Amino acid sequence: MNKASSKALTGFKYVYLVAFFALLAGLFHPLITNTSFDNVIAGVLVLFVGLAGGVLLYRAATSESKRAIFLGGGFALMGISLFYIFQFTGRA
Repeated sequence: MNKASSKALTGFKYVYLVAFFALLAGLFHPLITNTSFDNVIAGVLVLFVGLAGGVLLYRAATSESKRAIFLGGGFALMGISLFYIFQFTGRA
């Protein structure tokens, strides 16, 4: 695989993630109800913070060095994502 197609594939993966998270966060609800997209943007950000935490936890499982840093960072980002979810739903 050449370098250009590899970069295109990497770019497509990120576009796919953003589109998937936007749909998961409820992209069509503001379009149907004619409200603002603020909650959708916040939902996408919460999902990305949780994804980053999951990636760091995966890296902790596969890395020999810096395992504690990846583990701590992953759980911290997962906790931040959970905190954001509680803040946005008004339960905290």
